[in-house]
Amino acid sequence: MTQGTIDGGTHGTATLDPPPAAEAPGPETAAAPATPVEAFDALYAYAAPGLVRQAYALCGRRRLAREAVEYAFHQAWDRWPEVAVDRDPAGWVRAVAHDYALSPWHRLRRALRYPDPPSGPGPVRALRDAMLQLPPSYRRTLLLYDGLGVGLPEVAAETEASSPAAAHRLLHARDAVAERVPALADPDVLRQRLGELLEQGAATVLAAPKAVRAGGERRVWLWTRGTAALSALIVAATAFTLATAPTRYEPPLAPGEAVAGVPVLSGPQQLTPRAEQLRVHLDQQPVTGPARLLPSPH
Repeated sequence: MTQGTIDGGTHGTATLDPPPAAEAPGPETAAAPATPVEAFDALYAYAAPGLVRQAYALCGRRRLAREAVEYAFHQAWDRWPEVAVDRDPAGWVRAVAHDYALSPWHRLRRALRYPDPPSGPGPVRALRDAMLQLPPSYRRTLLLYDGLGVGLPEVAAETEASSPAAAHRLLHARDAVAERVPALADPDVLRQRLGELLEQGAATVLAAPKAVRAGGERRVWLWTRGTAALSALIVAATAFTLATAPTRYEPPLAPGEAVAGVPVLSGPQQLTPRAEQLRVHLDQQPVTGPARLLPSPH
């Protein structure tokens, strides 16, 4: 295989050595699985242990690494008709697991805020610490190309970048690791250390395939039930609004304004003591006015 020359931007003209040949993905079984359950279980038994070690190398947290792999296989079982016919089912699951492990939302979880204490020989610990200092996209590109031997076009497709962008990320990642650990400036030594990092990985007990399938089905059931409940709530709120909303337009009442020259409406005023005496006096006097002014008794 010939070497590819890629313009490295600030690095000048950089030459990327071809990665070591990756093993053909897929479970090594004597016969093809007969049912979807058998196929899923075979893929899980083949790919899950390595994916946990890869996720741990990316995030540095054992709990998150196992959670990422289980989530990826939940998604695979939910979309099994699509995954089963994919040309690389293990790569499909790997992309989902890496995305989940590198999600920035996990920083909001207190238990996953800091990486686990490092373990293993000194060179491996130094490489792990150096990788965790890289940006997530650089970290993932370095792991795929130098750690797993994935070709550059496949790395670019899996990381949703162009081939030149993936090459620049790889060169920057190598330079950053070499700056922190000078012994890893040689790409061959870096690949060897990455292989050791992936071999040691995280000592994590994986769930059984049946439990993973059941967890995925339960997740889908809960999601469906929650969607149905939300839809019912929206329908009920819409029906209540239609039942209580007015059927015609009622213009709002204009605010009151003061009108000049109009006396204030009020009842009769209370008589003063002098006015009360005058009233009593007039009532006691005989009526001497015209008869037409007198009230008629009938």
